[in-house]
Amino acid sequence: MGPALKKLPQQVIVITGASSGIGLATARMAGRCGARLVLASRNESALRLICDDLNFQGVEAIPVTADVSREEDVIKIGDAAVQHFGTIDTWMNLAGVAIFGRNEDVPVADMQRLFDVNFWGVVHGSLVAAKHLRQHGGVLINMGSEASDRAVPLLGAYSASKHAVKGFTESFRVELEEQGVPVSVTLVKPASIDTMLVSHAKNYMEKEPLLPPPVYSPEVVARALLYAAENPVRDLPVGSRSRLSGAGGFYAPRILDRIMERFMIPMMKSDEAARQGRDNNLHSPATDLLESEGAHKGKARRYSVYTSMATHPRTVNAMLVGSGLALAALWRSRRRAGRSLTAAHR
Repeated sequence: MGPALKKLPQQVIVITGASSGIGLATARMAGRCGARLVLASRNESALRLICDDLNFQGVEAIPVTADVSREEDVIKIGDAAVQHFGTIDTWMNLAGVAIFGRNEDVPVADMQRLFDVNFWGVVHGSLVAAKHLRQHGGVLINMGSEASDRAVPLLGAYSASKHAVKGFTESFRVELEEQGVPVSVTLVKPASIDTMLVSHAKNYMEKEPLLPPPVYSPEVVARALLYAAENPVRDLPVGSRSRLSGAGGFYAPRILDRIMERFMIPMMKSDEAARQGRDNNLHSPATDLLESEGAHKGKARRYSVYTSMATHPRTVNAMLVGSGLALAALWRSRRRAGRSLTAAHR
């Protein structure tokens, strides 16, 4: 049984990567739910705009300019939260960057920088969060990916970083539980999400990059994150493909290899030639203030049946029990009808 967790209106939530994409969508949704927020990002001007907007709506939110690859910056996030709100209840490590390209074409220095953000940012955040949550309990949520379970071609360094995040998160969870620390540790694993990830990514392909379908809106992930903030859950895939790709990689890895070779790689390249000198957020923050880029032209799914079932297990169980009872009643009625017909023919 996991630790008792507060409801969102009673929580102080730290969100890294809060100036765009999933982080921004989660901040806005958490604010509407009544949570108090500590929003962190490298983009100082965007953070201030977000917090001003949330404050205007009656949400208590403070900005902290920070680069999660730097331990001292992450320590600053925790200190700011405690100084302003007195506590931390949930810490979400959502900051991340991406690089598209074949592994042989991506400079090792860029791979190392990606790991600084995607992996070491999670490590720094997890350790700081645990320090603050150790006494009174709470929630630590780390952003994995479907690539945590099954690597994605043309996103080699990104996939490796998400594998590393999964490994660290699983190890850290067991260590905290063994010590009796009342912290719920969740790894969220989204499939393709319509955020600024593609626009902000560094690209080494000859074409502009795309994410393989189906693509979900960032609000689908935000709902999953906020569910995990109130309910102890170990792993939370977002989108059915996240679950299926992990299962496929485990049970039929060579078949999945062939599918990726034939279908996924072509789907990740648009018809548009790569833009020379395109902006990216690998080394410096982007200037956009958007949850999504709209690249999928309204095709992003705003709902995932699989994730909804995963985050509403009682409803699903009730439906299964109800269906079972209905089938049992139908079987009994037909059996009685059959007996009546048999008796009538005697």
